[in-house]
Amino acid sequence: TVLRDPATPGQETLLDLERANLFLIPLDNERRWYRYHHLFGELLRQRLALQPGAAELITELHTRASIWYETQGLDVEAFQHAIAANDVDRAARLVEGDGMPLLFRGAVMPVLNWLASLPAAVMDERPGLWVLYASAQLFVGRLPAVEETLLAAEAALRDAEPTPATNDLIGHIAAIRAAMAVARADGPTILAQSLRALDYLHADNLPVRTATIWTLGVAHDLQGNRVAAGRAYLEAIADSQAIGHFIITIAALIGLGGVQERENQLPLAVETYHSVLGLSGNAPLPVAAEAHLGLARIYYEWNNLEAAEEHGQKSLQLARQLEETDRAIACELFLVRLALAQGDEAEADVRLARVGQAARDEAFAGQRPNVAAAQVQMLLRQAERRPAGLDDAARLAAARDLPVSQARVYLAQGDAPAALALLEPLHQEMTTKGWADEALKLSVLWALAAQSQGANEEAMNLLADALANSAPGGFVRLFVDEGAPMAELLARAAAQGIVPDYAGQLLAAFPRREARVAAKASGQALIEPLSERELEVLALVAAGLSNAQISERLFLALSTVKGHNRNIFGKLGVKRRTEAVARARELGLV
Repeated sequence: TVLRDPATPGQETLLDLERANLFLIPLDNERRWYRYHHLFGELLRQRLALQPGAAELITELHTRASIWYETQGLDVEAFQHAIAANDVDRAARLVEGDGMPLLFRGAVMPVLNWLASLPAAVMDERPGLWVLYASAQLFVGRLPAVEETLLAAEAALRDAEPTPATNDLIGHIAAIRAAMAVARADGPTILAQSLRALDYLHADNLPVRTATIWTLGVAHDLQGNRVAAGRAYLEAIADSQAIGHFIITIAALIGLGGVQERENQLPLAVETYHSVLGLSGNAPLPVAAEAHLGLARIYYEWNNLEAAEEHGQKSLQLARQLEETDRAIACELFLVRLALAQGDEAEADVRLARVGQAARDEAFAGQRPNVAAAQVQMLLRQAERRPAGLDDAARLAAARDLPVSQARVYLAQGDAPAALALLEPLHQEMTTKGWADEALKLSVLWALAAQSQGANEEAMNLLADALANSAPGGFVRLFVDEGAPMAELLARAAAQGIVPDYAGQLLAAFPRREARVAAKASGQALIEPLSERELEVLALVAAGLSNAQISERLFLALSTVKGHNRNIFGKLGVKRRTEAVARARELGLV
């Protein structure tokens, strides 16, 4: 087909070459696809270049190859040969695609590199290439360059006659600006530009209209309308999958995963985020940072800190490739939280100082409340050894108007009524909005505040609701991060038979000393608390040691060990070792 020599049948020639062992390698069992050994192929290209009129011949061969690849439906290869033939018109047509631009089908980098190589005059003659160039820059996170490219597109369109084609380009420009506003979390701009895009875009321009459905979903999300956001994301996923627009499939899946996460549907969100990573491949685009960050948050919540750190670090690496966005700050803030959970306060302090500096940039102002909340958490953590930290935390929470952080400060100060005065109306507001995640977090704090005030029945009712709502999602750190007061409350819940299996699982996730102290402090968990020696014996029983082994380990008489066992069984209300261990685990004693 490429050589156009009727006297030389292509298939027979290929078979002859293969039989002669002339470096031809079959690529399938039907002997339809072949390639030369790369060294032999390079030799043939060098010899071709030495022939008279080689430049014209090579250009013609690339053009024929491009035509052949296009007829086979291999548009990326056709595009690459059109570039090699320096056929701008053909390459431009292939890039624009038949209803689906080539870069929307995964060929972002080849298209981006070609467009970057073209002179501005060539682009001005074809304003659509400017718009596709901006799209490609957006996909790889080169945000500072996008607006400049869009301005060049608008300049090239300025004197153009209004036609359906030029209106469609105006709509595409608006759609790109909506997507850029997504990176800044600028809801009003996303909404305005999305609506403008839908006004101008041609009805048949399904790729860009589908992208605009996604940006409308983001606008709804930022407005707090999670139901409308979820519907838009699902519509964008279905439409993008139908037309093969995998970039928007990825973006909409990320949005849907976020909605599922905020609705406390953590297992479902994990599946969605993993779908994103599967579509992203081994060399994911920077946008996959959001999926890794979502997985990091969920694995953290499930107390799988190793997996959380792995995804958090991957997210940060990708987020750093996104210029002029706050995603790297969001990753760093997560890693601050993770470092505190791992007991590495120094690491958390270093990261927090770094993000605090970055958040001073006006472009990242949206992250300042989150940074301040993390700073309050750090100050409260340090208050045990630096009492002035509590006053610093109180001033910062008040200055930044952070009601949840203020409630935490009040609890640390022992002022439960003040904490309740903030938490109750906030909980009601989140419940009315249908924000399941925020309502759950507030119910946990509310239960702690009620316990601190001595309203034990109210605290237990609130905790029971929180446990019922969090059990399907498998929440762990939501409770563990609250420390000994929550362990005490959970021990009481387990003793009263309130979701005992889940409460016992949560107690087992607390540091052992913290859980023991909490269980001992819980007047309702045990009628009579275990002594330190009894707790020591109980831990060895749980480890599987016999009475004789315990006697030897603790240098106690065997009769003394048996006496401790009787006391332990009586206080726990059990008759056998296995029952004692199970009951102790429920109460967080082992």
